[in-house]
Amino acid sequence: MTEKFNKAFKELKKYECRSMHGQLPILWQSAEGCIVTDHEGDKYLDFTSSIFVANIGHSNPDVLAAIKDVIDSKLLHTYTYLNKYRIQYLKKLIEFAGAPFEKAFLASSGTEATESAMKLMRMHGFKINKKRKPGIISFNGSWHGRTMGSFMMSGGNSTNWWIGYEDPNIHHFNFPFPWKVSESEGEKAFFDEIKNLEKAGIIISKDICGFMIETFQGWGVLFYPKSYIKALVNFAKENNILVCFDEMQSGFYRTGKKFGYKHYDIEPDMICIGKGMGSGLPISGILGKTETLNLPLPGEMSSTNSANPLVCAAGLATIEYIENNNLEGHIQKVEKTFINELERIKETAPVKINFFSKGLVAAILFYEEDGVTPDIEFTNKVVDECLKNKLIVVKTGRESIKLGPPLIISESQIKKGMRIIEKSIFKINASSEFKSTTTK
Repeated sequence: MTEKFNKAFKELKKYECRSMHGQLPILWQSAEGCIVTDHEGDKYLDFTSSIFVANIGHSNPDVLAAIKDVIDSKLLHTYTYLNKYRIQYLKKLIEFAGAPFEKAFLASSGTEATESAMKLMRMHGFKINKKRKPGIISFNGSWHGRTMGSFMMSGGNSTNWWIGYEDPNIHHFNFPFPWKVSESEGEKAFFDEIKNLEKAGIIISKDICGFMIETFQGWGVLFYPKSYIKALVNFAKENNILVCFDEMQSGFYRTGKKFGYKHYDIEPDMICIGKGMGSGLPISGILGKTETLNLPLPGEMSSTNSANPLVCAAGLATIEYIENNNLEGHIQKVEKTFINELERIKETAPVKINFFSKGLVAAILFYEEDGVTPDIEFTNKVVDECLKNKLIVVKTGRESIKLGPPLIISESQIKKGMRIIEKSIFKINASSEFKSTTTK
């Protein structure tokens, strides 16, 4: 840690609650493209996109120009009164998303969107079955946000003690980890969970209104077996249950496709979106069909800061940049290098690792010698060593390092970052072996 960082962090701790702290010790000065510059003038290659927000690069010139246009217009906020930026953006957003989406609800944060999706699913269920269909199914290990409803849907979270009770109408299925459930076993695994729920006294067709699905389990970039999701969607349609995908991390081409759910070859009823949606400005939302999104009456579901001119202009510029620069084609090209480098690290690493990847998001998982026991301590040391070598990666607090560089990244930058990771693994392994030898 530098003297400037220590001084800044000391001042921050004096005024800010500790829950906002815990990130890597770097004091950001500026960020452009894939490069972050700190207050010492040192430059870092960013493999986080500021947690999957800067998909089209930090300080994207098109986004900056759009923001400047709004600032110069002297129209920063309109509440839910009309403004031209909101109209232009919503039209573009629905066109970009395509079928089956017809309407959008804009909000400011991811948790606000997932909470609102929960509301819509229950409103839909109550409409069908007159307050006898409030149940929502999500998955253990998922993450949908930090507010009460979204927290409850995030299954198996040890930090939910503050809620004080459990919603009896929120149910959690076990996540079908790829090392436990193969593609051929996906359908059976899903129906095993349904049977367990029915044994607990739940009448699916009467009690369940929605499925909330994180497109991939975040910490490990773990996708469901396609057969599992197909069985779920077909079952939901048969029982008049809405299917909502939480696309906060996976949306806007992060996984190589427009939205991550497209990897499953299905159509959800709704998706929750955010992060890369605004290229750094706080905007999120829900996309769905008219019959579902129009359930709340005017004023029943709105947000003070949503759809303001600034965020709508940034959102519009983001989509236009994606389309005008063939970002999808670029990702398909550099994804091969991304995966090849991950494969190379796996083959050469002096420790037990595995990785999961799709598009330009990946997780490297570290294990102890048995290849099964998570090695969280080693993982954290590798993250810290990467930072020393001027590479920023996501520290999950688990046995995984997450990688999610801006989607505009070049092949040479990918290779540079991966070599830093490889070098860091070897460095920490060597130091660990040295310590174990000297302490015997």
